[in-house]
Amino acid sequence: MALPDFLVIGAPKAGSTAVHDALVRHPELFLSTPKEPKYFMTDGATPRRGAHRGPSDAHSAREWIWRRDDYEALFDRAPTGTLRGESTPFYLWDSTAHRRIRETVPDVKLIAIIRDPVDRAYSNWTHLWCDGLETEPDFVTACRREPERVAAGFAPFWRYLELGKYGEQLQRLFDVFPREQVHVLRYKDLVDQPAKSLDAVCEFLCVEPGLIDGIPSSNMSGWANGGIVNSALRRTIRTGATLGAYTPPSLWRRAQAPLVRALRRERSIRPHLGIAARRELVEYFRADIGLLENVLGKPFHDWVGDSGRGTYAVRKS
Repeated sequence: MALPDFLVIGAPKAGSTAVHDALVRHPELFLSTPKEPKYFMTDGATPRRGAHRGPSDAHSAREWIWRRDDYEALFDRAPTGTLRGESTPFYLWDSTAHRRIRETVPDVKLIAIIRDPVDRAYSNWTHLWCDGLETEPDFVTACRREPERVAAGFAPFWRYLELGKYGEQLQRLFDVFPREQVHVLRYKDLVDQPAKSLDAVCEFLCVEPGLIDGIPSSNMSGWANGGIVNSALRRTIRTGATLGAYTPPSLWRRAQAPLVRALRRERSIRPHLGIAARRELVEYFRADIGLLENVLGKPFHDWVGDSGRGTYAVRKS
């Protein structure tokens, strides 16, 4: 039986891809391809179509791995003696996944990466906007529309605000798993002290530290402006994604790539999030940040200020 020994469980747009790609380089670890099988978000059945009604959602849902045999096959090539893992950043948010993980691999180790929730939400919106899928050109307005999108059946990745409520998420997780099985890593520590942060992850997994000293910049992308041409490209991408729900996922991925490159052709810099926007969203998260401080016994007062921590690219430039 090939099942994971550890999981990188979240949060989306908080550095899970960088951690996954760094851990791949450790000789005592084996990580799955694809990175995000999303197996524990399913219940042994193909994802419900009604829960994937946003742009590109139905296409993306076809890539989820829901058969147990297919999931175990992801780890068949793991060399003897290595620890097996995968990285699905929605597991932290999905409380039903907590139960399924506990039932299937009760001793699994869990790595949760948390990021300033306003920065995370902005990065989430930016990702979908620059992929041509987001229809709302104003970030704060897109956040305000979240309840109606959830009601309409948009997939989890559209929950810009809800995905950043780590206090609630970790509280639910600790109701299912003992705390010693969970390693919580702050995004800012990963960026500011990558070697130290990765060594802490290795020590948590009980593998040799000091073998990976940095994180690759594998999840960075350029900004995509508005305008007539880009509006047309976005409509084409969304139409293609809808049709892609009826074709092999790899086929649409190949067709989409040149359209997204064209959308980002100007290589512009992502606009800075204004103070007024940040203050509005901080109020949404304030109570949960307080809950997170109680749950973890650590301060997160830097998350309620007027300036965020920014992106990896900006902070390393």
